[in-house]
Amino acid sequence: MSTISRQTHPFTPGTEDRVDLLLIDDDPSDVLMVEKMLAESGMDAGITVASDLAAAGRTLTRRTQCIIVDLSAPGIDRLEALRKVLALSGPAAVVVLTGLEDAHLGVQAVAAGAEDYLVKQEVDAPLLARAIRYAIERKRSEETERRLVEARILGRENARLERGLLPVPLIDDPSLRHHTRYRPGRRRALLGGDFYDTVQTEGGAVHLMIGDVCGHGPDEAALGVQLRMAWRTLVLAGHTGEQLLGTLDTVLGHERRSEEIFTTLCMITIAPSGRTARMHLAGHPAPLLFRGAPGRDGEVTALPDYAHGPALGLVPGAEWPTTEIDLGDSWGLMLYTDGLIEGRIGEGSTRLGTDGLLGLARTARGRGAAGRHLIDELVTEVERLNGDALTDDLAVLLLTRWADRTGH
Repeated sequence: MSTISRQTHPFTPGTEDRVDLLLIDDDPSDVLMVEKMLAESGMDAGITVASDLAAAGRTLTRRTQCIIVDLSAPGIDRLEALRKVLALSGPAAVVVLTGLEDAHLGVQAVAAGAEDYLVKQEVDAPLLARAIRYAIERKRSEETERRLVEARILGRENARLERGLLPVPLIDDPSLRHHTRYRPGRRRALLGGDFYDTVQTEGGAVHLMIGDVCGHGPDEAALGVQLRMAWRTLVLAGHTGEQLLGTLDTVLGHERRSEEIFTTLCMITIAPSGRTARMHLAGHPAPLLFRGAPGRDGEVTALPDYAHGPALGLVPGAEWPTTEIDLGDSWGLMLYTDGLIEGRIGEGSTRLGTDGLLGLARTARGRGAAGRHLIDELVTEVERLNGDALTDDLAVLLLTRWADRTGH
């Protein structure tokens, strides 16, 4: 029958912080020995006793720092029992107790993953306390090293994936400056469901696009990459406008894992002259247009969104009307996903929205912010108003053209 008991040894002035222990032992005399030595050592310890693995599994908590397991009991497969203890130990260190005739078992236990071992007939109070402290610190050190290795591997993998999956703009016009900001909402993710791209085709037209797959998981991220690559392929093949959107809608229908998945998208084609453009909105927020140089004389407006169609994947045979845009000589176009405008403004449920972003952009622009600095300032201010980091995927694309080629 499984039994569990708990005993707290009082704090002795000058000792280290409290340690939570789990002792797995069905011999009352051995349990008493361990409790007595812990009391004599001056260690501030809370000890829980379990008579077998089943009881240990029920009583082990996230606070448990060290598991002491007696492998000297006769009639058990000792290494198999140890493997089960290691499997349930989690972040807790494991110290093995053996008998004199089984000292070799302690070495095997450490090789199998235990932090330390003690021979019961040779252990005393100070040695037991030191072994427990050592095992806990060794476990912490191993866990820290493991996380560092994982972080290094993840960093290298992310760098390779980013080079392969996030687009490099295809632009050869020296009057154009291209800046982006991309951040997935999922913790430690490389890509989210947002995507963007910029391509200049033969003849000088510049095509730029930003989109947002609903949802935040890896499937949505993969679908976003597929749609971006399909868009670039279609643009390089000469497709534009509503025909291109219709083909993307078909691609989405074939590639999505559920009929409930849809994608919003904003697409702009800038004429070779650089002075006019055509915009298509598929359920997506309208971009911001910057005219003039950064500073008080610059103008910031939101492009009109009255001519828009539904998001891709929602309406079979949908239409997406065209909006003609007069850009002028010097301008900036900022496309973004709704992760930038859905943050809250202080307490309550009020969202920033396009109008709020427009106000922030005018303020930043008035201070002279431009290019990458403009994007970073906007994201920082949006997060400040939200009171925390944004949880949704976020993508921003800023393309600027200055007739004097100052590069703002």
